[in-house]
This record gives sequence, C-alpha cells and structure tokens, in this order.
Amino acid sequence: MILHINLRSVFLGERNGICVPIVPITRIGFLRKTIECKESRIGKQPISVPSNVTITLDGRDLKVKGPLGELSRTHPREVKLERDENGTIRVKKALDTRRANQMHGLFRTLTDNMVVGVSKGFEKRLQLVGVGYRATVEGKDLVLSLGFSHPVRMEIPSDLKVKVEENTRIIISGYDKCNIGQFAASVRKWRPPEPYKGKGVRYANEVIRLKEGKAGKKK
Repeated sequence: MILHINLRSVFLGERNGICVPIVPITRIGFLRKTIECKESRIGKQPISVPSNVTITLDGRDLKVKGPLGELSRTHPREVKLERDENGTIRVKKALDTRRANQMHGLFRTLTDNMVVGVSKGFEKRLQLVGVGYRATVEGKDLVLSLGFSHPVRMEIPSDLKVKVEENTRIIISGYDKCNIGQFAASVRKWRPPEPYKGKGVRYANEVIRLKEGKAGKKK
C-alpha cells in the first residue's frame, strides 16, 4: 500500500509528490522487574547487652540506662526491636520496602552505640598543629589559641568531658557518640588543616593530603 503526500520544499518552494510506504507499527513492551530488598548484613547482627545496662522497650521508644548515663531514642515505623530471653536485642524490618532496608542497618548501629556508650563510653582525640597553637580547659570552657587576635572560648556540654594533654592534644569523652562527634567537629571547624603545611586542628590519625607549594618564577 502506497500513501501519496504533498510536501512543500523549504528552499525551492515547489510541491513534489513523494511516495511514502506505510510501515506497520509494532507495540513495544516493557518488562517489569521486581526489586527485592535484601536484609542488611549489619542489621542482622544481634546486640549483646551487658549485665550493668538496663533496657526499657515501650513500642518504638527505647531507653538505655547504664553506669555512665541514660539515653533514649524513638525508632521509625520501618524497624522494630525485639529482645530475646538472654537479653540480646535484635533489630528487624517491620516493612518490606527500600527505606526499611536502609533504616535497618542504620538504627542497629545507633542502638548498639547507645548500649556501648552507657556501659563503656566513647572518646575522640584532636591534635593542634601549628606554631603557637594551644588549648586549655578553664572551668567549663575550652579555650583555643589558633592564631586569631583573640582566644576562642567554647562551652563544654554538660554530658561531655574534655581533657588537654601537653597543650596540643584534646581528648573528648562521654557516653553519647553523636554529641562527642558534633563537639569535635565544632572545634575542628575553627581552624581546619590547611593543604600546604597541614597547620590547624585535625583528628588524631587523620591523613592530610598536602599540596605542592607554588614554584618561584624561573629567571
């Protein structure tokens, strides 16, 4: 079967008869692939609870109390907490969705940090690198000398302990890992390590990639 179509030439302004064969159109089918949400390797690991730690479960609310302090957290509806007869806690998915798979491993880690925090505690170390850079603890404040025209004073949160060794090493300890990391990041933010000589506030064992300095002009 042949279809005759008159098309106007753009350049010549003429009408030419062009024969265009009709080609049957076939439908394109799309395959639907079911995505399986595998269980997180971290989320499957049980959480052992020491004898000196008390666990209270009330729906999605979790309270953990130990010799160092007390922490509480509300878990999302995508995960659920179960406690075995021997006291071990297991975090399981309540829904079979991709978000539940993501929340599974995350909140297992957060729950384990709560148990370890109230029983053993955490600490983070900072190092001051630079001529004249030093730190001291004055009462409830951490005082930093980082090359500014005035010293920097930071109030130490009530649930954290800060100790300074040799005026250049800062040790931040406590039972809430999130608060420790946040306070350490706030201290480092005042003078991050610069990329040429590495001067500034860095985490202990932090690797700083130094850049090569600008070469002088050739004569």
